[in-house]
Amino acid sequence: MAKAVYELQGFSIVLDKIAFITRVFKAEDEAGYQFNIRFDGELRLVPQFPTRHDADLARELLIKAIKES
Repeated sequence: MAKAVYELQGFSIVLDKIAFITRVFKAEDEAGYQFNIRFDGELRLVPQFPTRHDADLARELLIKAIKES
């Protein structure tokens, strides 16, 4: 069976390995907005975006891909 894979900012993410996704929040040092993706174990991916809209959209598309996989 093929694993569902999603690409985000150059990273290929195996969707069934995601443990949880945080809400969108303002990144430190005025670096834009981000959300965290936690995987099985201690691995974490922190995609950052210049605007809140971009971060919200990326998060919602990731959640949609998880639901459809």
